[in-house]
Amino acid sequence: MTMGSHISELKKKHDQLSSQVEKIQNQPSTDPLTVVSLKKQKLKIKEEIERLSS
Repeated sequence: MTMGSHISELKKKHDQLSSQVEKIQNQPSTDPLTVVSLKKQKLKIKEEIERLSS
């Protein structure tokens, strides 16, 4: 896997998590811990993308 394709996969995963967070937050019975966990995953991926891009 090349660096570019790895970054591309990370971006795709980040976008999927964003969609998942939005979907969960729009549900009336949302577990706050689930949202926090997903947001932490998103942040880790974003940091990894930035680290690999520089």
